[in-house]
Amino acid sequence: MTQMTKSFFTFFTALLSIGLFAQGNTNYWQQHVDYTMAVDMDVDNFQYTGTQTLVYTNNSPDELKRVYFHLYFNAFQPGSEMDIRLQNIADPDGRMTTADKKSRIATLTESEMGYLHATSLTQDGNQVSFSEEGTVLVVDLATPIPAGAKSTFKMEFKGQVPLQIRRSGRNNEEGVALSMSQWYPKLAEYDFEGWHADPYIAREFQGVWGDFDVKLTIDKDYTVGGTGYLQNADEIGHGYETPGTKIKKQKGKTLTWHFKAPMVHDFMWAADPDYIHDIQQVPNGPVLHFLYKDDPKILENWKKLQPKTIEAMEFFSKNIGKYPYDQYSVIQGGDGGMEYAMSTLITGNRKFGSLVGVMAHELAHSWFQHILATNESKHEWMDEGFTSFISKLCMTEIMDSDKENPFESTYKGYRNLALSGKEQPQTTHADRYALNFAYGISAYSKGSIFLSQLGYIIGQDKLMETIRTYYDEFKFKHPVPNDVKRVAEKISGIELDWYLTDWTQTTNTIDYGIKEVSAVETNTKVTLERIGLMPMPLDILVVYNDGSRETFYAPLQMMRGEKENPYEGVERTVIKDWPWAYPSYEFEIQKPMSSIQAIVIDPSQLMADVNLENNVWQAE
Repeated sequence: MTQMTKSFFTFFTALLSIGLFAQGNTNYWQQHVDYTMAVDMDVDNFQYTGTQTLVYTNNSPDELKRVYFHLYFNAFQPGSEMDIRLQNIADPDGRMTTADKKSRIATLTESEMGYLHATSLTQDGNQVSFSEEGTVLVVDLATPIPAGAKSTFKMEFKGQVPLQIRRSGRNNEEGVALSMSQWYPKLAEYDFEGWHADPYIAREFQGVWGDFDVKLTIDKDYTVGGTGYLQNADEIGHGYETPGTKIKKQKGKTLTWHFKAPMVHDFMWAADPDYIHDIQQVPNGPVLHFLYKDDPKILENWKKLQPKTIEAMEFFSKNIGKYPYDQYSVIQGGDGGMEYAMSTLITGNRKFGSLVGVMAHELAHSWFQHILATNESKHEWMDEGFTSFISKLCMTEIMDSDKENPFESTYKGYRNLALSGKEQPQTTHADRYALNFAYGISAYSKGSIFLSQLGYIIGQDKLMETIRTYYDEFKFKHPVPNDVKRVAEKISGIELDWYLTDWTQTTNTIDYGIKEVSAVETNTKVTLERIGLMPMPLDILVVYNDGSRETFYAPLQMMRGEKENPYEGVERTVIKDWPWAYPSYEFEIQKPMSSIQAIVIDPSQLMADVNLENNVWQAE
């Protein structure tokens, strides 16, 4: 593309930030579960034992005769489903393989692998029948749980923390001792679609909301951070104590940390004897905890990260909705970046820009995964994609980026996938993608474009209003794709079923082109063509020889509406609707062809057209 052509793509309109908008709540039923757990961790052999009392409230209209628990650590054993999938996928995750692309799980020794086993289980005081099926515990109930009733499960369990391979584990590459996610027997979700007791293959998670009460006993030299509010801070110390409090030295080799976390669907903790613990207060917001290794290579960046985290928290609270909890923890650990309730694990030995970027992405997940909580296995693009969209906007603001279009690389990644012949529909279950490459681009890039392109369709102000209203209406409700579509329709007055269908349920591509420009007496006739199967409305920019500009807008007929003029100060003409089935479309410009310098389809480049070369006509 020539430099002259590039100069015409200067109409990218910044996304607007306006006040929170709310309509009435939508009625959903959902299950509820309360956990009370006590855990003893042996930091010498990385084995632990625990007890769990779980009160399950069946808010569904169904009687339940069986329940399921996730036992995630069982994935980190030779021969597990995760191991076998890793050995058979064409492009395995590099974090989980050796230099010669072999599975790291396959070579784990007995002391290195992970496991999580229930050793006893009762329901309302009665023994129940249960069996392990890999990473899922199948429980046949002693007594069915009627609709609207509660049942109490008491379990004893034991586990071993695997070497750090994926998300959770011990002794990661940066020397963090314990990254404890997916560590406890976790009740599977039951919703209007039934049970979601998916085996742990490698992807994402879903959980049931409830209150967690966790007591963790561990070597007293270890500093702990993660989900929840520490209840005994003035006994524990480690930087959590009230300023000025003198911590009484505890007898013995261990301390018991007591955390409570209301209305979350997961609980993560991390621990290391060399953690530095810093605290920052977000103005009119939560307390931020930062836990990171006492390592000279990272100290400066982790100090500089803290004010950026405050800025990010304020950005997301303004542009999505208020963060509902009183704390958030940014913790060095894991194997990359992964979000958890009130917290994240991120690797810390990064360049500053990368460190801020991973923080912003994982923090944004707090809204889309830990407050809205879509089922990531089925609709991973709603979490990863929406998170990628808003975190790119955040990074543009807090890092003072001068990028005209912060989504340029996102669209490039999508086009690579769409033209590769390896794309699968976004309705594909996360574990069933043939390639990690296809999963990653579909979830992150194409999922992000769902929103940025929606802004192209309905207008950027309507997009941001949609995001805030979607959050307000569906927080703590496990929304599905139709929910965000319906909010956008109500906000914009535009019908969008075609958009949700084509973009997420097919691999249809967008390809519009300028077929011909010709003189018709004193006017100019423009003939456009639709080459791809996916329909879209079109913005067409006309640049004249005298430097003036105007736009023409061809709404898609099935939208049954139109967006407002997105280009302030540029005259716009709304031309006739384009019915999708017609492969070509004509309109006239009321000026001679000799006066026109160039014509451009979609000057914003927010429409994911897979071939930009035919989007531009230039006078010879």
